[in-house]
Amino acid sequence: MVRTLSIAAVALLLVGLVGCGSSNEIANLPVEERYSRAKALFDEESYLDAINEFTVVTLQYQGSQFAADAQFYLGECRYNRHEFLLAGFEYGVVKRSYPASPRVPEAQYKLAMSYYMLSPKSSLDQQYTRKAVDEFQTFVEYYPKNPLADDASAKIRELNTKLAKKLYDAGLQYEQLGRYKAAIQYFDNVIEKYHDTEFAPLAFLDKTEILIDRKRYSDAGLELARFYKRFANSVLRARADALRDRLAAEWNGAVPQAPPIVAPLTSSETRTGDR
Repeated sequence: MVRTLSIAAVALLLVGLVGCGSSNEIANLPVEERYSRAKALFDEESYLDAINEFTVVTLQYQGSQFAADAQFYLGECRYNRHEFLLAGFEYGVVKRSYPASPRVPEAQYKLAMSYYMLSPKSSLDQQYTRKAVDEFQTFVEYYPKNPLADDASAKIRELNTKLAKKLYDAGLQYEQLGRYKAAIQYFDNVIEKYHDTEFAPLAFLDKTEILIDRKRYSDAGLELARFYKRFANSVLRARADALRDRLAAEWNGAVPQAPPIVAPLTSSETRTGDR
């Protein structure tokens, strides 16, 4: 029995020694092999193990040619695990620590995407939506010819529409509560900050209606004139015309003229105009 236990103890000792030797071999791997090992783990979607390996590369081989790529893939691991705040931090390190790396444009885009993924529905706090817009705008400004620039611009429009909706909905709520001054302030914010979204013409007309209801006819006339100047062909044109008729019926002042609806140019007319 004692002899059997001794053999087992020796076997365990040998396994431990082999394990230590294996660990030492891994620890002493050249940076190229260490990075390749990490990338293989990433490709296998073993993200936690890949994070450990990429972290070793970024800490022990900071000056190597693999450090920036390893840092970028730390962001990718976090992003693929839906750890978007951590992913954003890792992509930010790429920008700060390796500004000359060719990974920087993609890191900037993925930083914006990390905040984009955290952007909630419009009724909730929009801090991440605003951060996403800022980071996408930075990407478009610095890399306008990048293949991802069009997608970044589209996402800016999408996020701005969400921000506009939040302000517009707040204006409607204040209007329903009879707090007209606050409602007008919110509608003005929509008009000034998000003039190219679908909520800007709505804000114009809701503001105009409040002004007419409050018998502020001169101000209502100015708002209608601004609406017609910016949104003459809007799908809300009929509502604007109805407000104009109501204003004319209630007020003796100068009511803005409704401009004619301009038909869009055909493609042939556009080409002729270009010549």
